[in-house]
Amino acid sequence: MKLVNKLLTSAMGALMIVSAAAALAADKKVVVAFQTDALPFQVGIANGDFAKSTGYQIDFRKFNSGADVFAAIASGDVQVGYVGSSPYAAATSRGLDVKAFYVTSISGIDEALVVRNGSGINTVADLKGKKLAAAPVSTDHYQLLALIKSQGLTEKDVQVFAIPQPEIVAAYNRGDLDGGFVWDPALTELKKTGKVLVTSKDVADKGAPTFTAWVATSTFAKANPEFLKSFAAVTEKYAQSFATNKTAWGADSDNAKTLAKFLGGKPADQATALLNLSLLTLDAQASEAWLGGGEKSGVAHILKNTAGFLKEQKKISDVLPSYAAYVTPAYLPKHK
Repeated sequence: MKLVNKLLTSAMGALMIVSAAAALAADKKVVVAFQTDALPFQVGIANGDFAKSTGYQIDFRKFNSGADVFAAIASGDVQVGYVGSSPYAAATSRGLDVKAFYVTSISGIDEALVVRNGSGINTVADLKGKKLAAAPVSTDHYQLLALIKSQGLTEKDVQVFAIPQPEIVAAYNRGDLDGGFVWDPALTELKKTGKVLVTSKDVADKGAPTFTAWVATSTFAKANPEFLKSFAAVTEKYAQSFATNKTAWGADSDNAKTLAKFLGGKPADQATALLNLSLLTLDAQASEAWLGGGEKSGVAHILKNTAGFLKEQKKISDVLPSYAAYVTPAYLPKHK
């Protein structure tokens, strides 16, 4: 009888251990939204490095735009997402409680307005009467509208279609569009039969800067600080690898091949797209120019200015007094 009791006790103990482990594993699940931009961290998604380094079971889901990512966050389906500053400004203006914890890139030449050969567009002065497109409420959409406004034009003068990037590529190739403000892989596709008229950096230099970032819901961030720190550290590891060893990211590299397999296109296209990026150092990210500084945060300032423009364009109804609550440097990795 004692032997039976011991066996039962041991079995119950083992069951409790297994149950506890299962509960812990269940707690370490997260859904992360990403998009198709060519960025170094995409290799970490493809090879499982994020899951391995964080110890979490990560369900990575691909989306076509930041607006779609925020819709999924608002529904509760996604806890962490890769987004651009324009949909970020729109979502927070509508009350979505998220925090940017790592700036993945800033306005560069990796996003641009490409105009189709034969469209009759040679300069920005030729945009009147043309048909252009950008992903809905994306940074590209914001910058396209800002570009049009800078020319003294409105959406009555230029037809602007807010449609997903796959649809932009299809319409452009059919000749239904004169141009599209896009990022890769659409950027590479459009350039095959067109030319870059204006880059994101050009528009930023004229007063409409943008950025992309990893954001997390405030609830998830509060409950999982170590995950976000580890997640940001993996992102930074790949950014540093690209910044310090371009050879490891060349057309014939394993990294370029991984990106091509994961995101589509050719390794050479992915390698070229990476060279168009504008990345920030950790010191820059932590400074007031970007994530640091609270009310003085550059990210908060860009969000407020972007929100003001979106309200002016009747894309949103309200601009908040401050966007500092939606920005934090707390999860940035430390220098080693």
